[in-house]
Order: sequence, then C-alpha cells, then structure tokens
Amino acid sequence: MAKPRRLIVAITGATGFVYGARALELLRPLDIETHLVMSKSADLTRRYETDLSREALHELADVVHPAGDIGASLASGSFKTLGMLVAPCSIKTMSEIATGTTTTLVSRAADVVLKERRRLVLMVRETPLHLGHLRTMTALTEMGAIMFPPVPAFYARPDSIEQMVDHSVARALDLFDIEIEGLPRWGEELHPPGRTL
Repeated sequence: MAKPRRLIVAITGATGFVYGARALELLRPLDIETHLVMSKSADLTRRYETDLSREALHELADVVHPAGDIGASLASGSFKTLGMLVAPCSIKTMSEIATGTTTTLVSRAADVVLKERRRLVLMVRETPLHLGHLRTMTALTEMGAIMFPPVPAFYARPDSIEQMVDHSVARALDLFDIEIEGLPRWGEELHPPGRTL
C-alpha cells in the first residue's frame, strides 16, 4: 500500500491567518494528507482576523497536532512529509527556526524538515524589515528554507482580496510540486499586453 503524501501546515501569530486557513482549504480535495499545527498566538489572531471557529479550522486538516506536543509524529525525521508551509510565519517563529530553538512543535517540526533536507516555505509577514530580520532570512536561506513573503501579483488583475490570497497560497504550494487548479500563470493564461499565443 502506497504511503500518503503529507504536508505540514503551520499557522503562527503574524497577521495573515487567512493564508494558512486557505492553504488547508485548497489542499482538502487533493490526495495530500495535511497535518496542522498552530501556535497560541495564531489562535488569538484567528479571533481578531476571521469568523472561523477553531473547530471549523481543525475540520479542514486531516490531522491536528497541539503546539505543545513535542512528542508528535512531526517531531521525528522518520515521519516522511513533503515538507512544511508556515503561513503566516511570524518573526518570532522565523527567529526560533533559524537558531534551532525548538520550544514548540512548530519550531521543532521546521527544524526536522530542515535537517531531513525537505522543503520549508516561510510566508513571513512583517514590514518594514530591519537588518536583524534580513540577516535571519539570509541564514535560513543558507540552511535550505525558502522565504516567501505573500506579495500580491497585480499582473493577474485580481478582483478581490480572496483572489490575491489564493494566488499567493497557490504559488507557495507550487514549491512543493502541488498543482492548484485555476492558478493564473504568466505566459499561459496571462500574457503581456499585445501578445497572444
């Protein structure tokens, strides 16, 4: 029997809770087993930024892990995954990952993904950035992580915030070779003005 393709989705306390929730929604119909882990601060942000209940969020994931469960499957490299998406990623979480400070399952799972040379994508939400942030991002990039600030793609001419969120999340999932149907792509559905194929 084939083992399932698994992806860890972590949600931390930066603004942009919708990125993690939407990632779970987009992954739901696919043949991918999702493992959700959420920081305490993320749960606070959920209440500020959305009407989504904790129970409704948990129903979007195949497996939910408490942030304090350091003995969870995600804490071991022998538990195979495609990697981990942190959406959004707070500066605190980014800094913990960069220093190997694994005080929660979020940072421990990210550390495991890095040590096993799997894909770690951090949708960092902060602006402006000071030199310490940039140096931390550089260190993480050198360690193998991918920094993916959720920057809107206006060339797709989005009609809503939802379309901007979907485009950012779908592009982040691209990095795990996960195809999200309907993602407008430059040179395919989208072309420079005056050019057609």
